[in-house]
Parts: sequence; C-alpha cells; structure tokens
Amino acid sequence: MNAEDAFLELLVDTLEGLDRPARAQFLQRFFRSVAHVELTEELALHYWEQVLERRKELSESQGKPVSLKTALVSVMAAADLLRLPVLMEYAELKQLRINAATDALTGLYNRRLFDEQFTRELNRAQRHAHPLALILLDLHRFKEVNDRHGHVQGDRVLEAAARTLWRSIRASDYAFRIGGDEFALLLPQADADDAHKLAQRVRANYEAAVLPMKLELLPAMDYGVAVYPQDGETKDVLIRVADERLYQMKGLPRQKPAVRREAPAERPAVSPRAEPTTRPPAGIERRRWERVPLTGTRAYAVLGEEGGRTARVLDLSYGGVALQMENPEQAPHLFQAVLHVPILPPVKVQLRKAYVRAEANGPRVGCAFVS
Repeated sequence: MNAEDAFLELLVDTLEGLDRPARAQFLQRFFRSVAHVELTEELALHYWEQVLERRKELSESQGKPVSLKTALVSVMAAADLLRLPVLMEYAELKQLRINAATDALTGLYNRRLFDEQFTRELNRAQRHAHPLALILLDLHRFKEVNDRHGHVQGDRVLEAAARTLWRSIRASDYAFRIGGDEFALLLPQADADDAHKLAQRVRANYEAAVLPMKLELLPAMDYGVAVYPQDGETKDVLIRVADERLYQMKGLPRQKPAVRREAPAERPAVSPRAEPTTRPPAGIERRRWERVPLTGTRAYAVLGEEGGRTARVLDLSYGGVALQMENPEQAPHLFQAVLHVPILPPVKVQLRKAYVRAEANGPRVGCAFVS
C-alpha cells in the first residue's frame, strides 16, 4: 500500500471514531482540499458515505479489494466535483475513472454506468422528442456451459458475447454488462424496427463467434426490446417491459402482466368445434410463413412426453415445422415435441401432423404448431 492509500485507510478508521458533527466538519475541509469545491457539512458527509458504499460495490463486482482512492475518484467524477485532482496524476485519474465504469472481464460498461447513462439518455430523448431503444440480453443455458466446460471456458463465452456487442453497435450506442450473463444495449434515436434488426444481427454474430469453441452446448443469446415512448416513459417501466419480452422469447412465464399502453381490442368468439389455430412457439419470431431451411445444422426434435425418440428438423416457419422421421406412422395425429434449433433455446411445442411425403433421405412429416 502506498502512502496515499495508507493515509486514506487511516482516515476511514479515524472518522469512524468521531461523532457525526465532528465528522461532517472534517469532511467539509477534506473535500475542499482534495477537489477545491465548497460543500455544506451535510453534503460532505453524504458524499463520503457514497464513497464507502461505492468501494464495497466495486470490490464485489471485481472480486478483489478496491482502494478508497478509486471509489473516491468514481464518486467525485460522477458528481462533477473532480475539477482539480490533487490525489493523483491525470493519467492515473483517467485510468481509475475507466476502471470504475467498466466491467473487469469483458471491458463493457458496468451496471452502475448503465443506470446513470440510461437516466441521461432518457432525459435527452424526452427533451428532444427522440426515440430511445433498450435491449436486454442474456445467454440462455449459460450455467450449463459453466458446469460442463468450467469457468475458464465460461469466461471465454462471456468475452465472445462482449466482442459481439461492441462490433455490432453504432458509435453512438452503449453496451453494458449488467449481471453475470446479462447484458444491455442503449440505442439513442433508434425505433423498434432498428432495435429488432440490431438484436437479430447480434444473435447471428454471436453464434458465429462461439461456434469455433466447439462446445457441446451452445448458449443462445435471448433478448427483449423496449422503446421510449411507445412502451413506456420511465426507466423502470422500460426495463420491466424489455425484461418481460426477454422471458417471452425464452418461453418462460412472466412474473407480472405485460404493460399495455392501450386497452386490448375485443376478440371474436371462437366456436368450440373450430379447428385449433396455429401459432409459433415462444422465442420463434414471425417470418411471414416462409420456410427457414435447417438441413445441415444440428437442429433436432425430441418427440413425445417421455422423450424417447428424436427426429431431424428439416425446416421451420411461423406456422409449423418439417421433421424427418424413420417411422412417421408411429407419430400420433397430435403430439408434443421439444425443438432444439441453433440460436434459439429449446422450445416445447404441441404439433399436429399435417402430411407425410416420401423424399430421398427419408420420410418428410409436415407438422403445424397448435395453440
């Protein structure tokens, strides 16, 4: 520990032994000498408590003790109080500010800066009547990758995700790591269409980045999008909407009902004898019914509730899926399956057998998704 750090640690211990008025009076003079700013005693005490809390947060996020000097620079810089650095040289100050705002493993901005930058960008969007898009992302089945391949390989997967985000966004966009395998993108002046196109490009780029690792299990990147102002006008609402849509893509139940901006239109009554309607499983985006060929990929389906048989997935569309089965007559008219398709998480679906057609490589069984 150098002399400056030792002095600050001694300062912490000394201040703990003082009563509140004496501590506030000393801290007022301390901030005046360090940053050449005039604060009230209460404000000086408030910022000092923030410094101690910031050091705890940074130490936990980086997995190692962080000096009080780092936390002090982080808080003072965020509050725009660091106009004349006295504790360190400018180069050291610049590096500390970078360390305080970035994630140590991936180099992306961290959760603290996400909260601060989101507030700033939302205020700017409201002031200039511009849209602002938020994309929340995470790596589906990442824990299984860690368990099967180890944390070193798991870190490589996270680093690949971070590189993918940096290479996919515009210079005006922001990329953050906000949790273990959770990421966020802020896209100023981007609408819903821009955000969805970018999210889809990120997923494709990420799949290409992790394929060379030859993992037994590829963690797909799921996402949810929310856009100001149509999905919400506050930070909390936009985060909640994006999070709900992320879970919808995973095919998992939402914890809260989706936020609605207007009352839903009434649905026409459906006759109980009507043919079941078809719909895509959660996580599969509408493609206007064109087929997406999957021959040559590792796409497959686990058939039935017991999961004893498998079939190759030949192609996929918004309305259904084509399977290659050895004995299609063994499949009932209605049956369950779990689809394993590259980029998407495993999806449990109900299928209705629509047709069977002989092909060179084996029988093709066309199936429709049933709600």
